[in-house]
Amino acid sequence: MAFAGKYELESQENYVEFLEVLGLLNAKTDHKVVTEVVQDGNDFTWTQSIPNWTWSNKFTVGQECELATMTGSKFKAPVTLEAGKISMQFPQYHFTAEIVDDKLVMTCVTPGEKGVTFIRVNKRI
Repeated sequence: MAFAGKYELESQENYVEFLEVLGLLNAKTDHKVVTEVVQDGNDFTWTQSIPNWTWSNKFTVGQECELATMTGSKFKAPVTLEAGKISMQFPQYHFTAEIVDDKLVMTCVTPGEKGVTFIRVNKRI
């Protein structure tokens, strides 16, 4: 159950640039994001929260799953777990998550020449 737990935002890189690429600049916030991961074998519930907003996805590693973007749009994508990293392709970016020194490190990479790599480090609470 390496991922299971509750985490709070510790640091992030390229957040504003990432939101700009996605066209979500109005989503910019200074709130501390709390991420809660419930893991039961290969089944996950992944929830991110700030005051007045929650975004959650349920998925099973090794299967194509119906997921939601930050804005609530639904899409289907396979979810994999390789070398300790969860990986899934969102419509506008590739998402990975791993545990590094008991911290949840999430990376989102947008494609293309002007691609942005957004990294969020979360400490366990």
